[in-house]
Amino acid sequence: MDFSMKNWFSEVNELWPGQSMSLKVKKLLWEEKSPFQHIQIFESETYGRVLALDGIIQCTERDEFAYQEMISFLPLCCHPEPKKVLIVGGGDGGVAREVVKHPLVQEVCQVEIDERVVELSKEYLPFMACGFTSPKLTLTIGDGFDFMKNHVGEFDVIITDSSDPVGPAVCLFQESYFSLMKCALRPGGIVCSQGGTYWTEMNQVKDTLTHCRSQFPVAGYAYSSVPTYPCGQIGYVIGSLNENTNLKEPTVIFSEEELEKMGMRYYSADIHRAAFTLPRYAANVLK
Repeated sequence: MDFSMKNWFSEVNELWPGQSMSLKVKKLLWEEKSPFQHIQIFESETYGRVLALDGIIQCTERDEFAYQEMISFLPLCCHPEPKKVLIVGGGDGGVAREVVKHPLVQEVCQVEIDERVVELSKEYLPFMACGFTSPKLTLTIGDGFDFMKNHVGEFDVIITDSSDPVGPAVCLFQESYFSLMKCALRPGGIVCSQGGTYWTEMNQVKDTLTHCRSQFPVAGYAYSSVPTYPCGQIGYVIGSLNENTNLKEPTVIFSEEELEKMGMRYYSADIHRAAFTLPRYAANVLK
């Protein structure tokens, strides 16, 4: 993308043909090709700092909290005692920032394959990378598959903060990945993965949910509003090994005072419940 010629970043991808999200660029801060992906960080006119991987917007300073809070607190609040959590991906630090806020979380392991995303986020996205500073967190640079193979039956919750199913993230949307997560969980464990949008990726959403259901007795799809994601909506595929789990009802309900103290701007018990209420056409396809 030639910023100097156009002064706009346009997200064009075959995953959502015929449409593009565009942001006016104030200044390009960094651009490189790591061993895994093309990394771009820029200052936008209206959404603050932006991280893009392989030409796809991962987060913006203005709306990132909506995604980070929901992919973290939906699964955490579906589990009665989420003491030990694994984060796969999330190299910008945003999910780690949110997970460590939960008062029952004692230990967080994170494995990220691309060290350059971590390093650049610390330099250019400190409002997210602050998650790496928590004493609860241990960060490993490596492959999530290999990590989980060596950590069987260890985690209460596994959160997969992946990019879309292109490049190195493709394998994170397959049935084999859900099977691997299942083995890494303790009894009653819960998983949550970025699940795409039903507006442009319905087949992908359905396939991912089907893979989850093949391994977990309870599975569902929730969503939240994030303006800079395709169609302004992103979903989360959640699975539980506890067949009595009610995904729609949080096990812990934080008071307004507690939510304010944690710095929550999107998540609440009401939002949790509402996130699982889908439009009729989407509900019919995913039932």
